[in-house]
Amino acid sequence: MNTLKTKSQRIVVRYANITDLPKIIFILNQAIDAQANGILIKETVESKLKWFHEFDINTHPIYVATLNKQIVGFCYLSPYRRGRQAMSKVAEISYYVDYNHHLKQIGSTLMKYAIKDCKRLKKHSLLAILLDNNTASISLLENYNFKKWGHFPGIIDLNKKVCGQYVYGLKIG
Repeated sequence: MNTLKTKSQRIVVRYANITDLPKIIFILNQAIDAQANGILIKETVESKLKWFHEFDINTHPIYVATLNKQIVGFCYLSPYRRGRQAMSKVAEISYYVDYNHHLKQIGSTLMKYAIKDCKRLKKHSLLAILLDNNTASISLLENYNFKKWGHFPGIIDLNKKVCGQYVYGLKIG
């Protein structure tokens, strides 16, 4: 477990467990409502149960950030190009912060923790794949030295709103 103390709050990052899934889905659905992640249909605990069980704290964990013992964000590392052994040391990072807790260092705390944990997980590169209009995520990634490695312009259709997709990358170690 990792703790980051700030003046008026204490953010704790830990590995997710199944009882966290309802809050994870709540936060994920906020991003879906905001059209911030390319998912167009709201998720449910049932629809994400199989997804949750595909994660493993020793290879591709889900982390949750808590503030005053309440989950306020989550982050996960997923396989990049699953089944391709030569890519096993690369992970895709995804992160979400409860919209009621933006600008409280939740995303930064999750990012810092996940990057640090990559050594234990034997990951040498992280990729973040995001919508090119997601300025908050772009700023967070750049603050942690991710570089823009690719751009796919105009390929995303968010119910008639078109945007592109960026790939940001970070070499670790």
